[in-house]
Amino acid sequence: MRAEALHLRARGRARGLCVLVHGRGQSPEEMQSHIVERLDLPDVTFVLPRAEGGVWYAARAVDPLEVGARAALAASLDHLAEDIADARAIHGKDLPLVLAGFSQGACLALEYAFAGYAAPDALVAFTGCRVGVAADDRPHKLRAGLPVYLTGSDADPWIPIGAFCEAVRELGEGGAQLRTDTIPGRAHEVCDAEIAMLQSILTELAAGGRVTMAAPR
Repeated sequence: MRAEALHLRARGRARGLCVLVHGRGQSPEEMQSHIVERLDLPDVTFVLPRAEGGVWYAARAVDPLEVGARAALAASLDHLAEDIADARAIHGKDLPLVLAGFSQGACLALEYAFAGYAAPDALVAFTGCRVGVAADDRPHKLRAGLPVYLTGSDADPWIPIGAFCEAVRELGEGGAQLRTDTIPGRAHEVCDAEIAMLQSILTELAAGGRVTMAAPR
């Protein structure tokens, strides 16, 4: 049975929806405290999916996709797709939706977009990369023009800068409306500048505008 997502309803009338995916060994509650509570978005509802045991797939993101890892990734993508469908059904199918994630959750969000599932209105991947290696048979069904904000760090112990750069290349080749930030020396965390960008993207969409990704670095 799919683990139940955490739903954090807007304090007033909801004008936007954010599905925020936790990293390896984390929980929705940690995403609530580490990210959501640092935002000022009273008109946005957050849905925080929950992985059974806190892990979306056992392999490291930069390991080759073996049979077991590929199956676990596929199951987690279906899990995420169901949580997104539930979020739209419960909170409003016409609300603009941002898919966001941190670390393993960011990688899962990127794979969701590349796999050709129904695209969100914007994608935010805090410390993410593609899952697997370039030699793997990975999907490239990204929707052209999808606004994507991808971050990384040269000091991150989980997502090497080379894997981050490979994701940048594939997003560019896929036609994403792309902004990337590398934060030198940043530990495995979400910094204030990254929070400000998520705030900006959700504010623009909730106001009925387009995504500019113009928040300062």
